Amino acid sequence: MALNAALLPEFDQEMASTRKTLERVPDSKFSWKPHEKSGAMGWLAGHVASIPGWLAFTIKQDSLDLAPGGVQMQPPPPPRNSKELLAEFDKNVKEGRAVLAAASDAELMKPWSLLNNGKVTMTLPKVAVVRGFVMNHLIHHRAQLGVYLRLNNIPVPAIYGPSADEGGF
Repeated sequence: MALNAALLPEFDQEMASTRKTLERVPDSKFSWKPHEKSGAMGWLAGHVASIPGWLAFTIKQDSLDLAPGGVQMQPPPPPRNSKELLAEFDKNVKEGRAVLAAASDAELMKPWSLLNNGKVTMTLPKVAVVRGFVMNHLIHHRAQLGVYLRLNNIPVPAIYGPSADEGGF
């Protein structure tokens, strides 16, 4: 089985679960944060929504420099409301899935490097970046978002099994 064929069902399942979580973020809570050192709910949800788009530069490029020429990359602006949040997520999922679906095993086994001002901080096969720095990263922050929902008495969706709010998938 091709690597992309093995990854696509997991991608589809995780994106469906992520959309269920993002759909629950109310506009009225975009500025809420659980702690002064935490990001706001709108920022966190926007970050989660952006991650599927990382597949494009991970697969199409061989590296990413977080501070090219010593200038830190600027993050995209956070969404202003739930409509923008879901539109951004859907766009990124569509783009990311298309790139992953078209990726060959040879491309996914090529090394990919993360740089900071030209200095390599890590190099892994692209398939490992897809799993670790895209999929697992998204899952991690989606779980954080679930905690934000719980702390605001917003029902948490069932993802890998029942939640305290939903009996099943």
